[in-house]
Amino acid sequence: MDGGQPGADADQLGATVAALTADDLPVARRRQLLTRLVGQARARGLTDLFKPKAAVRWMADTVAEIAPHVPIRDLATLRKHFPGLDDDALADRLIRNASRATAGVGAAGGGVAAVEWAVTPALLSAPVLLAAETVAVVAIELKLIGELHEVHRLPVPTGGAQRAVALVQAWATQRGVNPMMPGVGVSAVLGTAARRELRDSLLRRFGRNLTTLGPFLTGAAVAGYLNRRATRTLGDQLRKDLRHQARALPGKHP
Repeated sequence: MDGGQPGADADQLGATVAALTADDLPVARRRQLLTRLVGQARARGLTDLFKPKAAVRWMADTVAEIAPHVPIRDLATLRKHFPGLDDDALADRLIRNASRATAGVGAAGGGVAAVEWAVTPALLSAPVLLAAETVAVVAIELKLIGELHEVHRLPVPTGGAQRAVALVQAWATQRGVNPMMPGVGVSAVLGTAARRELRDSLLRRFGRNLTTLGPFLTGAAVAGYLNRRATRTLGDQLRKDLRHQARALPGKHP
């Protein structure tokens, strides 16, 4: 029924993922959104992810699709949401909140998986859950990347496609967007090497999220811990690179 409306379908998926990137979602709401995302993935024909190549291909396409929908607050909005914080403290808060959010996705995914394990055949839906969880985690990290760029006065491009390309490239390389090379983004991401880098990064995340399948709350606890650690590492590494870029640019703060 929805097959004739791919744009609307993508918008619905993007809206679900955007909602999952919120800082302080209650556990029940995050689980509800993750379950909805799994349903949307199935509706798009995603039913068999036992083949890693198929999983990574779907995740890469979906990440590129939802990237324009990721809500990124500009510096003025961030100042309103977190008053009284200097740049360093604001960056710390954003990294901490994103780490908590990805941990929350891991915990929610583990909770969903705990229910699925009690239902046969559980493994038919488990790989789809892993793919949905991975996409949700990446979306939260794309938001973090965009907002850290704002804090360092190096905003990502504003156009939907351009911004999506810049965010995805920064996520795959764990480096800031290079403002001195504004034309490099699209061709670089569409290049074979960059696409391979994105897919390799997604495959690593997908593999790590296998912990979600641990029975009952063990999977949730481990997945939450690993997500938090990985997001913090990404944030710290990106922050270091952005500081270097900001110092190197004329007219930027030291």
